[in-house]
Amino acid sequence: MKKVYEVNNVKCSGCANTLITALKNDFGEVSVDLEVNPRKITLNIDDSKEAALKIKLKELGYPLTSEQLSTFENVTTSAKSFVSCAIGKVNLATSKK
Repeated sequence: MKKVYEVNNVKCSGCANTLITALKNDFGEVSVDLEVNPRKITLNIDDSKEAALKIKLKELGYPLTSEQLSTFENVTTSAKSFVSCAIGKVNLATSKK
């Protein structure tokens, strides 16, 4: 079933590229809407995979906006998102060559 989720810390196409690349093997095609705030991702997902999605998003630094995070988790996910963003930008740049 196609579902839309609001995620934190997504700022640019580098972030979007990281999300699309990191989620496609487990969750199939992913789209990221960078025109709205908070940012939204759309994917086809079974209810049984939602817990795994939440964990993966948090690992990448892009937790769901609905998640209640501690101050430490907020700082940690923010730092992870900067790294994920940088990787996404590098991957985008190298794929265009």
